[in-house]
Amino acid sequence: MSRASIESLVRRGIAPRGGSRAVPGLHARAMARREIFPVSRLRTPSPSARHRRARLNSFASPENIEFRPRAEAPAASVASSDRPLDLSHRTDEMRNLRALSHHLRPWRAGTSLRSFSSSAETSGNADADRLYDVIRNLSSPADLEQHFRSSDVAPLSNELVDGVLKRFRFSHGNPLRALEFFRHANRRRGFDHSAFAVDTMLYILGRSRKFDLIWEVLTEMKRTDRSVITPRSMMVVLARVAKVCSVRQTVESFRMFRKFVPEFDTACLNALLRTLCQEKSMHDARNVYHGLKRHFRPNLQTFNILLSGWKSAEEAENFFAEMKEMGVKPDVVSYNSLVDVYCKGREIDNAYKVVEKMREEDISPDVITYTSIIGGLGLIGQPDKARDVLKDMKVYGCYPDVAAYNAAIRNYCIAKRLGDAYGLLDEMESKGLSPNSTTYNLFFRVFFWSNDLWHSDGLYRRMMDAGCLPNTQSCMFLVKLCKRQENVDFALKLWNDMIEKGFGSYTLVSDVLFDLLCDMGKLAEAEKCFLQMVEKGHKPSHVSFRRIKVLMELANRSEALQNLSEKMRVLQL
Repeated sequence: MSRASIESLVRRGIAPRGGSRAVPGLHARAMARREIFPVSRLRTPSPSARHRRARLNSFASPENIEFRPRAEAPAASVASSDRPLDLSHRTDEMRNLRALSHHLRPWRAGTSLRSFSSSAETSGNADADRLYDVIRNLSSPADLEQHFRSSDVAPLSNELVDGVLKRFRFSHGNPLRALEFFRHANRRRGFDHSAFAVDTMLYILGRSRKFDLIWEVLTEMKRTDRSVITPRSMMVVLARVAKVCSVRQTVESFRMFRKFVPEFDTACLNALLRTLCQEKSMHDARNVYHGLKRHFRPNLQTFNILLSGWKSAEEAENFFAEMKEMGVKPDVVSYNSLVDVYCKGREIDNAYKVVEKMREEDISPDVITYTSIIGGLGLIGQPDKARDVLKDMKVYGCYPDVAAYNAAIRNYCIAKRLGDAYGLLDEMESKGLSPNSTTYNLFFRVFFWSNDLWHSDGLYRRMMDAGCLPNTQSCMFLVKLCKRQENVDFALKLWNDMIEKGFGSYTLVSDVLFDLLCDMGKLAEAEKCFLQMVEKGHKPSHVSFRRIKVLMELANRSEALQNLSEKMRVLQL
């Protein structure tokens, strides 16, 4: 039977896997490869790094990775569709798979795995963990007061309070429980909140859109210690307001801070402009700037903020000229913004001219300058030249950081050269740099569009073993891929890791997860995940609840349905 016939059967879910059993939902080419080369045969150690990357590049052909590059990728050799499925003709492809499998194994031989709960954890972190677990499991504010009257409670300190609030933030804990703890600490005699604690509390409330409580907290802090309300506090609040409100409402909220901050000066204006650049648009920020600049004295930071987000080189140049007319001398940040605009517009020659001008003015380009150049070279289809920039940086005494490597890795991912991308990942680690969630997302995106759950699983295990927690984007790539391939086991593993480690957005991930579980008829698992989410203080969406409700009604599980309905009602209060 020809290869084309086998792939046609696989696409239709008819092709057997070691027998007559159908395997629905898997990508045709990925499935065909796994049938021809069992996983057990992919455990052979890979060759040298240079040959391994070359073989990986051959594996990452356009048929396997449906990623849309802006530059034309090098052609990769692909076997003819009418070629017989003979193992003797597939040795090169087997080596490619072996090499990629080696990259996605949990870790290198001889390297100890790093645990999240390290035995060297400080006592302060341990106290914060214990206190956070106690607070989120309490049933009422009275229980919180009773707990702190007990003798075995560690005395409150800024370090402890900051740690507990930080856990509420990153684990998406119940904002009302966090506020109860925050106010209890504020009532303790001799205790004053740090600016970090105030900003974290404002962020937690703003994320839940509890704006009335935000102004209450600011009023309370104004009475106790006004100095902890800083321009950063303003930026935290305005960022949440700008996400759901208009520019006019955001500016009105900005004016309300006049009665809260110790000094309503240019630093406050800069906080507003930065928020508008990030949450709205550069045109909105520019209009607000022209409307308010007569009330403040713009400084270098003001112009750097306004220069940082332009996509039009002409508009950025005009603002740069206005900056000089006002007697404000540009610094490395100002020039970096101009370089970034040129690189995003694929005007690499102009970007290099700016770099030369910086050197003429004795302003040394920094790692951000070179990172922009690397990204710009990738946009015009020159990933190898971008990699050379990583080496050239050292000549000028500037060493690449994680962001610079991420830019270079992204270029290779766009060009579908996964071997070189993994080579840079290994190089990062060899230089003592820890890849972050953005690094792994570059690979997850490729695997998502190529419908490759198997390699996504391997990369996820490598990520977790390295101690890097996935962010929401990583989780969404993985859970959507699980739903597409109807893989309940991996989806539940991801969810349990989220519950245990406190990463990702429970609301976004749960919507896809509940869809998968309900489609597969996994009612018990859906109920368990629902209760885990509620225990974390998060409300499942009404769509997800209705799906589970219909299944429970069909299964005549009235008691369990009543329990879930009651919990939903409590979360709505």
